[in-house]
Amino acid sequence: MTKKLISPAKYIQGPGELKKLGEHVGAMGKKALILISQGGYKRIGKIVEDSFKETSCEILFDYFNGECSKNEINRLVQLANDNNCDMVIGIGGGKIFDTAKAVAHYVKSPVVICPTIASTDAPCSALSVIYSDEGVFEEYFFLPKNPDVVLVDTQVIADSPVRLTVAGIGDALATYFEARACVQSQATTCAGGTATNAAYALAKLCFETLMEEGVKAKVALEAKALTPAVEKIIEANTLLSGIGFESCGLAGAHAIHNGFTVLEECHSMYHGEKVAFGTIVQLVLENVPAEELEEIIEFCIEVGLPITLKQLGIEEVTKEKIMAVAKAACDPSDTLHNMPFEVTPESTYAAIMAADAYGRYYLGE
Repeated sequence: MTKKLISPAKYIQGPGELKKLGEHVGAMGKKALILISQGGYKRIGKIVEDSFKETSCEILFDYFNGECSKNEINRLVQLANDNNCDMVIGIGGGKIFDTAKAVAHYVKSPVVICPTIASTDAPCSALSVIYSDEGVFEEYFFLPKNPDVVLVDTQVIADSPVRLTVAGIGDALATYFEARACVQSQATTCAGGTATNAAYALAKLCFETLMEEGVKAKVALEAKALTPAVEKIIEANTLLSGIGFESCGLAGAHAIHNGFTVLEECHSMYHGEKVAFGTIVQLVLENVPAEELEEIIEFCIEVGLPITLKQLGIEEVTKEKIMAVAKAACDPSDTLHNMPFEVTPESTYAAIMAADAYGRYYLGE
């Protein structure tokens, strides 16, 4: 069985690195299309502009429409072609990265990813998650290569809302457990092969880092303090989880997340928050020892990740709603089938309801 490990060509992390963006990537193209949100431009647009002043690379900013949808990708491909852009830079969060990666693929240009939040493991991957214009999951779009550069300014991330980094912890929390399931089932990973020992070691290091540094990092971030614990969590959320999920595989947690996108009341929750609950559901499906389940639930409580359906925004829980989630999660094209045993909508429904009950039990509700 072929083993594969893929990763970005270059990963750069540290405080103040966004001020050096032009220095790092200016020689990679003559004109860069920079995809950013309006709020992001107000916060850091001038920093980015100033970083390119000493380079020969022109820049063109465009505001992201909010969803990594086929319509948005097509709009930006047209914009890049009309303006002769030969590099794409995505600055912001996960959906901006995924859109930038897809656009760069279609215009055959390098792509640079600059997270301003550490809320997902999207920055390093050769993958775009495609949604409808309304935010409902549609498909995974696998790309032929990873980003050329991932640049993480940790001071910018430390200044972002704490909830976003905690959501990134939730996304990263799934990495080891999904990797473990895929190794057991010898599933084909997002990289197109089976897991290497190196990727599995990074997935495990990701989990160990979260357990050791997660609470410390959250408390430090609440004080707007950029500490070694924060730096380690940013690396775990971004690089370790990114390589770990892509080169070891996705399984139950992310499929459960995708299932929850069919419920409109969950759309206000961040990706990693839904993945964290999906991780608990996966552990219930696996019937892991009580000690392991308790460790994860209590960790989620401590850092502020959702452990009940109510915390995911579902005020009125009905069998119809949760079965719709279970059926969507069990779609033949999704990753729930990478689990090392058969999973059905019925068993998934039961695991979701049990996970919610365990969450309420530990909260004393």
